Amino acid sequence: MMFNTLISIGAASRRVRNRLKDRANAFAREEDGLMTVMALFLFLALVGAAGIGVDLMRYEQKRAALQYTMDRAVLAAADLDQQVSPETVVRSYLEKAGLLEYLSSVTVQEGLGYRKVSATATAELPTHFMKLSGYDSLTIPAASTAEESIGNVEISLVLDVSGSMNSNSRLYNLKNAAKEFVDHMLSATEPGTVSISIVPYATQVNAGADILSYYNVSTEHNYSHCVNFIDDEFSQPGLSRVTPLERTMHFDPFSYTKDPISTPVCPVRASTEILPFSNDQTVLNNYIDGLTGRGNTSIDIGTKWGVVMLDPGTQSVISGLISDNKVPASFQGRPSAYDSGDVLKVLIVMSDGENTNQYMLNPSLRDGDSPVWYNAAEDVISGSPDNNTTNAFSIYHDNGNNSYYWPDQNRWADHPYGNGQSEACGYNSSGYYSCAMRDEPGEAVRLTYAELFAKVSLAYNAYYNFEFNSNAWAEWYTAAMTHKEASAKDQRTDHVCDAAKDEGIIVYTVGFEAPYSGRRVLKRCASSDSHYYDADGLEISDAFTSIASSIRKLRLTQ
Repeated sequence: MMFNTLISIGAASRRVRNRLKDRANAFAREEDGLMTVMALFLFLALVGAAGIGVDLMRYEQKRAALQYTMDRAVLAAADLDQQVSPETVVRSYLEKAGLLEYLSSVTVQEGLGYRKVSATATAELPTHFMKLSGYDSLTIPAASTAEESIGNVEISLVLDVSGSMNSNSRLYNLKNAAKEFVDHMLSATEPGTVSISIVPYATQVNAGADILSYYNVSTEHNYSHCVNFIDDEFSQPGLSRVTPLERTMHFDPFSYTKDPISTPVCPVRASTEILPFSNDQTVLNNYIDGLTGRGNTSIDIGTKWGVVMLDPGTQSVISGLISDNKVPASFQGRPSAYDSGDVLKVLIVMSDGENTNQYMLNPSLRDGDSPVWYNAAEDVISGSPDNNTTNAFSIYHDNGNNSYYWPDQNRWADHPYGNGQSEACGYNSSGYYSCAMRDEPGEAVRLTYAELFAKVSLAYNAYYNFEFNSNAWAEWYTAAMTHKEASAKDQRTDHVCDAAKDEGIIVYTVGFEAPYSGRRVLKRCASSDSHYYDADGLEISDAFTSIASSIRKLRLTQ
């Protein structure tokens, strides 16, 4: 019985195990199906995502091509130099790219000094995979706007008018190029947006009485209006109205001339005075036409004044000139602040040479009385003074009793001619030759050093007035002046150009048939290599035209 019972229990246990095994196998079969479904679902999802990605990639490629073409089209159409209709330009660009069918609209706004071109386009891209989600196509919009405008621009045009500019028609070619530049900048702009200051330079820069009246300048004379800068003033872009400035003495180290001296270091001839902040094309062109070449080359001083005309510290000077009706009222508030953001400041420096010696009168000869007396009534010299019998000058010299030398008669006297009597000989009405003491005509007055050197050049004074002195040339010419070496002036040019660029001023330079050392200085001064122009002959016009085009602010605004 017991044995049968055990057999029955074992059989039941086997049945339970088999039943559990069957259920486990069935469950396994059910899980395999579920995993297959899930794998299939994930596969379809990945394929769908990849398909959508392909559609989106095609969309982006099409959009980028359309937008790129639209941007190029409106930029070209907005160019103020473009003579073709802006709409025609836009259509042409899209047609060449095979995209013309998508162009929706072209809008053109233009006026004096600006042109704004806007264009829109719409393309439909059929989808391959996204249509499964109900998107049969994707709309591709494109819009672009470009504007070219000559906005607010302050320009300093620094021009070399040294003596070498008279060679090889340089000055003639420069005048044409400068006038074309003015035309490019002003003919298509609204009044008051563009200002041009012209700074001609040679040995010195004639700032002009109007400008210097606003600075603390020494008062040894008022024959001319230049200042001798110290080295430190080239390390900063502005010019203090409080710090004392030394006036350049009015003297001529270059010629043998008198009344007037022909080549003073500080020029006074027409079109040498700085022309500040003008937008009158007629005034500017007439000024340029009046340029003449004479003297040495001081790129450093010309550049310094050009930067001063752009420095906001000069604003009070310009305001005063506006009050004096010397500058248009539309330029009130200029030169603008460096960080104003809406004004482009441009410095253009042109030279055909290199820095040469800058001459300054010896400090001992800047003020006080000279040993020379002058008789205006006798100043009728023609030809060589040694061939005249007039006595315009009398030179005091401690030479015993006869202490005044009359160079026109090569004789000594005890007084300056005109302030006493002297023997006069001639034939009387009876035909007899006789001599008698007579009152001298006119009156001799003692000249200050400033008056003397404004009347006669250093060479004239040394060679004629002091001809009795064997050391005259050394004392009255060589020792009469000092000079600034060209190498030091190169360094000063570097410093003021760096000061300008540090303030965001864009610096263009033009070497017009200049020697190597001059080109090197100008290249260092420029904002970059591409801002320097090397020009020969008529190429000077191309250089200035290129600069004018560069100044125009072409910007993609949308």
